Amino acid sequence: MVAAGGAGPACAVRFVHADAGVDGDYAGRSAMSAESVETVAAQVDRLCWTGILLGLAFTMTNVQGFAAAGAAPWSLPWLAAWLLDPMVSLVLLAILRAEQVLARHGVRTGGWVRAAKWFALAATYVMNTWAAYAAGSAASVVLHSVPPLVVFVAAEAVTDLRDKLGEAAGRASKCVEAAASPRRTTFAEYLAVARAARKRDTVVTPAWVREVTGCSRGLSSKLAAALKAAS
Repeated sequence: MVAAGGAGPACAVRFVHADAGVDGDYAGRSAMSAESVETVAAQVDRLCWTGILLGLAFTMTNVQGFAAAGAAPWSLPWLAAWLLDPMVSLVLLAILRAEQVLARHGVRTGGWVRAAKWFALAATYVMNTWAAYAAGSAASVVLHSVPPLVVFVAAEAVTDLRDKLGEAAGRASKCVEAAASPRRTTFAEYLAVARAARKRDTVVTPAWVREVTGCSRGLSSKLAAALKAAS
């Protein structure tokens, strides 16, 4: 609020500097908040993608064994079996990456994209656990189920997390822009400064109003008229 006492120009200066300090401090906190959200988003992005890549790398050997079906090592079928898992994984990674970029811009994918993603994930899971289910080993089923399931969950979570973190960063950036914009002094605040500076023998003129408040030439006439009407 504007101070009630003291010389007119000093009151105006105190008012402006108090607001500038508060707004500057708020803008600084908002900027730090926006930067921290971006930092967390980058960390989450790297950690999720690292987990997905490690999970797919773990499944590759199991899928190769499933596709080779007992072929002799280094034979043509044995070598070709190594291509199956990378083929499915590359398609899956391309879809996940595209979904992530589209989510940043608020664009949702269609049904075919989700169907392709879930088909690739399901194919990876089936090929990775087929031998374990056929052997009837519960421990082996659990062991070979964990990496594909983690990939499934992370594939859904990474896009949603990036979307929400991007939304949080956008809100923080809007706060920074709002805090950085200068606060406009209202008519009532200018009038309060002029009233505080007015003395008994003061001749109220637009020039005097501009001197004590620092307002514009057009506003000074209105303020002078308001002061004369109130006296």
